[in-house]
Amino acid sequence: MKTLCLIIVLAPLLGALIAGLFGRAIGRRGAHWVTIIGVFLAFVFSLLVFKQVIFANHPSTLIDIYTWFSLGGLDLKIGFLIDPLTVTMMLVVTFVSLMVHIYTIGYMCDDPGYQRFFSYISLFTFSMLMLVMSNNFLQLYFGWEAVGVVSYLLIGFWYTKESAIFANLKAFLVNRVGDFGFILGIAAILAVFNSLDYQTVFAQAASVTDQSFAITDNTDWPVMTVICLLLFVGAMGKSAQVPLHVWLPDSMEGPTPISALIHAATMVTAGIFMVARMSPLFELSDTALSVVLVIGALTAFFMGLVGIVQNDIKRVVAYSTLSQLGYMTVALGASAYSIAIFHLFTHAFFKALLFLAAGSVIVALHHEQDIRKMGGLKKYMPITYWTSLVGTLALIGFPGFSGFFSKDAIIEAVHHSNLPGAQFAYVLVLAGVFVTAFYSFRLLFMVFHGESRMDAYTEKHVKESSHVITWPLILLAIPSVVAGLFIGQFVFGDYFANSIFVSEHHLAVAEMRSHFHGIWSFVLHALQGKAVWLAFAGIVCAWWLYLQQPQLAETLKNKLSIPHKILMHKYGFDKLYQILFVSGSRKIGVFCDSFGDRLLIDGLVVNGSANLVNWISARVRKIQTGYLYHYAFAMIIGLLFFLTKIFL
Repeated sequence: MKTLCLIIVLAPLLGALIAGLFGRAIGRRGAHWVTIIGVFLAFVFSLLVFKQVIFANHPSTLIDIYTWFSLGGLDLKIGFLIDPLTVTMMLVVTFVSLMVHIYTIGYMCDDPGYQRFFSYISLFTFSMLMLVMSNNFLQLYFGWEAVGVVSYLLIGFWYTKESAIFANLKAFLVNRVGDFGFILGIAAILAVFNSLDYQTVFAQAASVTDQSFAITDNTDWPVMTVICLLLFVGAMGKSAQVPLHVWLPDSMEGPTPISALIHAATMVTAGIFMVARMSPLFELSDTALSVVLVIGALTAFFMGLVGIVQNDIKRVVAYSTLSQLGYMTVALGASAYSIAIFHLFTHAFFKALLFLAAGSVIVALHHEQDIRKMGGLKKYMPITYWTSLVGTLALIGFPGFSGFFSKDAIIEAVHHSNLPGAQFAYVLVLAGVFVTAFYSFRLLFMVFHGESRMDAYTEKHVKESSHVITWPLILLAIPSVVAGLFIGQFVFGDYFANSIFVSEHHLAVAEMRSHFHGIWSFVLHALQGKAVWLAFAGIVCAWWLYLQQPQLAETLKNKLSIPHKILMHKYGFDKLYQILFVSGSRKIGVFCDSFGDRLLIDGLVVNGSANLVNWISARVRKIQTGYLYHYAFAMIIGLLFFLTKIFL
């Protein structure tokens, strides 16, 4: 297995290096073939590892590759932890990455940075695999930062666009805030456990529950609460949770394949994966779990509302991603880690599908992204339409589709949770079902149905995308339908028994397991609940407002101008951060430059000291006249002074 794991990690890295360093020599075809072969090998060997873990009775395997360095009694190693959680993430990352690589051939065919793009996305795949396969916090942090750096390069791939440079810098800075909390959490783990190895830390976690950190002179916080909250700050940055969510919508400035790779299935789910991996720690702090629960619920509902007023096709899907990440975070907070990973699993397919379908539309309309300038595309782009419909139905949780099983399971888990804040979260995630269905079908209706709003030239030349674009859509549509059927194994079986720990006091999943009697009973139970009917209500409202009475939607927008303005300004987070951090930091910089640098350092310390020495020397040197009688006179005066002191 060690050899297989090394091939899985190193094959995309090798492809990235060849495409990046020798792109001109091997040409465009060489660049996409070498990277696609690398990711394909990673996917195939991930399947082989999955088979060994699941079917060959190797539930958890630790593999040490080498020791990076030893310091005292601390050994920092590079290695892999292979268990059901790891292989699930490996399959998701490699499969979606493979689809994106193939899709990119068609989407980026005319781009001058073709080879560079393939190098970046293959390097991103390597970084993500290092993150999910790590068996220690050091390697986790390496993968964590590596995906951040590559995402910075990918979001700003079109570096001649000012908006792209602004977006990648924004993503980089916001993630630095989250990563600061994350590294503090890792440092706290090292201080408490004197180890960065997962197994060692998890085994000792229960023994430190009585310890505390002195936050202030009069305030002590439990060690596990501090560690978990700091780690979750890192997850908030990577997985774009309120208030560190502001970078993700702007990151749509990157090419569409990036949206599918980073913002649907891989980087943004790193925080979800990390919290699930750290379940033995989070289960020891109800305070941390409640914070996770509430933050996730706020993100799921309020970011979904912003999606209603967006008119950029990619930004609608981006806010959908924010909302769905909120659902995953809610599940983590309810101690339903298996359900969170299950929703991550299903979401990866249908969200990657929706992003790539949006890219197909953008290519067909000559890079037009405003949905108000679309309409009636169903007859021109049937494959894109039907695959988009599949992705949309999965997203809203339509019965039978993959998202239905995972999202309904999250809502039920929150309903059964006994943690503080659970009922508040339950109301928000339930209301979020209606919101999700509304903005999802608003997008579908405005793009593919109704009267055409395209200009004459575009409408005359619009056609279905090439096969290299549509085949990945079809291949992603299949798991978007059937992936939910694995709920019995993922959620209610013992699939994650060796990967995830749940305290006996957190009964949400156990309570659901006692009532689970198969797929059909799950569907029948869901049809009797509120979520499915709220989704239907959202579809009907979108159909009425945007197909039957489009003028009514405009009327409502005018009547609800204040809420509409709040949503258009995204609750003012961007403006607030602009004032507090961007403008504020600039003013601090100007002040430090004028007062600290120019006045204090240059004026007083550097130039001031030089001027003082110059002033003193100008006066002292007048004593040295060169005349002998001056020196004799000074000696006599000095002698008289000392005699006076002695005899008086």
